[in-house]
Amino acid sequence: MGNKAVSYAGAGKVEVIDTPYPEFILRDGPGVHPDNIGRQVNHGVIIKTVATNICGSDQHMVRGRTTAPQGLVLGHEITGEVVEVGRDVEFLKVGDMISVPFNISCGRCRNCKVGQTGICLNVNPDRPGSAYGYVDMGGWVGGQAEYVLVPYADWNALKFPDRDQAMEKILDLAMLADIFPTGFHGAVGAGVTVGSTVYVAGAGPVGLAAATAAQLLGAAVVIVGDLNEDRLAQARSFGCETVNVSLGDPAAQIEQILGVPEVDCGIDAVGFEARGHGHDAGKEQPATVLNSLMEITRAGGSLGIPGLYVTGDPGAEDEAARVGSLSMRFGLGFAKSHTFVTGQCPVMKYNRGLMQAILNDKVSIAKNVNASTISLDKAPEGYAAFDAGAAQKFVLDPHGLIRA
Repeated sequence: MGNKAVSYAGAGKVEVIDTPYPEFILRDGPGVHPDNIGRQVNHGVIIKTVATNICGSDQHMVRGRTTAPQGLVLGHEITGEVVEVGRDVEFLKVGDMISVPFNISCGRCRNCKVGQTGICLNVNPDRPGSAYGYVDMGGWVGGQAEYVLVPYADWNALKFPDRDQAMEKILDLAMLADIFPTGFHGAVGAGVTVGSTVYVAGAGPVGLAAATAAQLLGAAVVIVGDLNEDRLAQARSFGCETVNVSLGDPAAQIEQILGVPEVDCGIDAVGFEARGHGHDAGKEQPATVLNSLMEITRAGGSLGIPGLYVTGDPGAEDEAARVGSLSMRFGLGFAKSHTFVTGQCPVMKYNRGLMQAILNDKVSIAKNVNASTISLDKAPEGYAAFDAGAAQKFVLDPHGLIRA
């Protein structure tokens, strides 16, 4: 059986390729860690992909800002139907519809047992933490494909209660693999609760998901900052206040909204490709969001940092940033007793509750992030539009099941 997939073809390029149909073993291929080659995956399932999304984290690789090898099959936001079940799987069956957390975890190690599934110790020989289709994450094959292998499936998969109900809300449920839990993690890390004032840096899909999460958690005011007016308009469409940081530092604009130049909770949904404010707008400054958030978050407040920061950025403009070293005003954060919450979101901590919120009409995440369905063969156009700043979350539909 064939299997079309989206692969990284060099800086600025992706292409749709023919790739092998998954087996219950991890074969050699682009990005696969040598120690993972030949790894038996009898605890896995193979799924027919119903929805798989283009993510800003994928875009970092496609821009050539990581050490991703050419030919790497991309994609870590996966929703699908089980079509084959491994020998050791007990609780899933063919026909089940599942959401797949982007972090791969074993369910057995010390970290998994306390819910730290973003830093599983057993799935990536290089470092704690793993993901599908991502550089330095062990080489598990990506999910922007017609069919995907999901390891440790009894543990990793979130089964939807009813197939027909799931298909009715498939665009919302597709956000459970990554951006909705990731945005929610950012809001929780920032300490958002009833009555909080919140500033979200970045109006891309994760920022909009974080803003949605802040509203769900009871925030009094959610302010979203960005350089892109189309994305800011998307934030306003579901009740957020907005700040255009190209007009200057956000503090003065926040004061116009709140009466004070600070918020209770700050969320960084931008990460290492951050760009400056005001007259520096458009110039890359990887620490600018973190420094800004320390300035505008009240003393004693918290910073949730779901935006991606990397240990290796070959495209950075200075030597320090190429190894993830930033010119960060940590002394300011210390003086204000800030709490910083960083790292991959442990998706399994949040996805079941967020699924229930979706299924019971408590939230419309697909509408808020402007989810737009395209076919798998249109993935290169989707990547190009997203890179150009489109205010959309592109959902690939490999088998035409969403459109049907």
